[in-house]
Amino acid sequence: MRHSKMGLTEFGGAGLLADEAFSRAAGSPLVRGNRVRLLKDAQENYPAWIDAIKSARHSIHFETYIMHEDGTGRLFAELLTRKAQEGVKVRLIYDWVGALGNASKSFFRRLARSGVEVRCFNPPRFDSPFGWVSRDHRKMLCVDSRIAFVTGLCVGQRWLGRQKSDGRYLDAWRDTGVQIEGPAIAEIQRAFAETWTFAGGTLPAEELPSPNGIDVEGDVGLRVVATVPNAAGIYRTDQLVAALARRSLWLADAYFLGTTSYVQALRSAARSGVDVRLLIPGATDVRGMRAISRAGLRPLLEGGVRIFEWNGSMMHAKTAVADGRWARVGSTNLNLLSWVGNWELDVIVEDEGFAKEMEDAYLQDLRRSTEIVLDGRPRPVQRTPERRHDSRLKPGSASQTAARIVRLSNAVGAAITNHRELGPAERVIMYWGAALLAVFSAIAAYWPRAVAFPLALLCAWFAASLLVRAIKLRDKR
Repeated sequence: MRHSKMGLTEFGGAGLLADEAFSRAAGSPLVRGNRVRLLKDAQENYPAWIDAIKSARHSIHFETYIMHEDGTGRLFAELLTRKAQEGVKVRLIYDWVGALGNASKSFFRRLARSGVEVRCFNPPRFDSPFGWVSRDHRKMLCVDSRIAFVTGLCVGQRWLGRQKSDGRYLDAWRDTGVQIEGPAIAEIQRAFAETWTFAGGTLPAEELPSPNGIDVEGDVGLRVVATVPNAAGIYRTDQLVAALARRSLWLADAYFLGTTSYVQALRSAARSGVDVRLLIPGATDVRGMRAISRAGLRPLLEGGVRIFEWNGSMMHAKTAVADGRWARVGSTNLNLLSWVGNWELDVIVEDEGFAKEMEDAYLQDLRRSTEIVLDGRPRPVQRTPERRHDSRLKPGSASQTAARIVRLSNAVGAAITNHRELGPAERVIMYWGAALLAVFSAIAAYWPRAVAFPLALLCAWFAASLLVRAIKLRDKR
């Protein structure tokens, strides 16, 4: 597969200035000389992972949010066990929250006893009451510093399709990943080492190659963006892309909850003539997520953004493609938890050939999707020949009540501080905000202990955790 060289001269028309802006926003330089392969769904991703693992001679670094204890998870566990017993250094990171209800401790203990070095990321600690909120949401695999995969897929049967206990069959999840060969692997290895160290492991420096130490494999330039909490590299980059896109910006996201500033960036792009599209799941694995996500779509639709819902069991991909020149694939969702709170890993590919593949895949996905339109409003002009359906977005449904409550902090905060103009669609949120605050104040007035006791317990926990940290710092001194 051959991809053409591409700079940023035409993307945004800013040339070297745009290249420098992307490097600063993402916190990652452009690494050239790579070969990149687009992998769609588990049918393409898993076989490529398995072949790479089987070919390992020196090291396997595997980082995943969830490794399900099911048939697929056990298959990968057996492969990793076999390579560890052959003398390959196999290191696995899984997330503590991701494992809850999906894999038992004994599952990972068996891996550890077989020779696999296993690290659980950020389990709860007494001295950090809310430290568990930041999760390792990265998904990557690197073998021998020779071939690497950055992806949105975890390890589990749901990505392949599965039979439920009631006899119903659930289709395979839609997801996207990339296979990378070339100097950019050094950045992926460095990202793994960062997480491995945070999880309590130690990765020898000699096992971390430099970009100059890895052979050139192609002519594709890409950035490896390894986000840590509060760094917001992808968030800044997503804002920059929305500002620079001239022709098109097509987004796919599994758990969309855009911030006010990002929604405004997409609206501004659409109003200036950019073809902005957003593909989200029609069904989701997180209870209430569809209603929460839908509750925030009206401002986008009013601004001219076209929104589609996937008709399959779950659309789990996190991708973007702009102007047929720039593309992003990885683990970061378009919400604050991913942008600011989690450890995430994405690749930004600046290549026309790869972007064209991404656009083609996106158009194929739209053929299996339903377009959402505002009830009683004119439909936007259709720019492409793909088949089109309607899913009317109507205000006031019961399923959206909880969703509006989630958006209260944003809208009510804006109303109190008067830092932005509120739209007509947010009036219902104001009603709910007033009602909830009135109920809370009534509870505090008539049953003060119902508020005081939980608050006192929380303060005591915070005090104890701070004391423990202070003692630890004294001992370090």
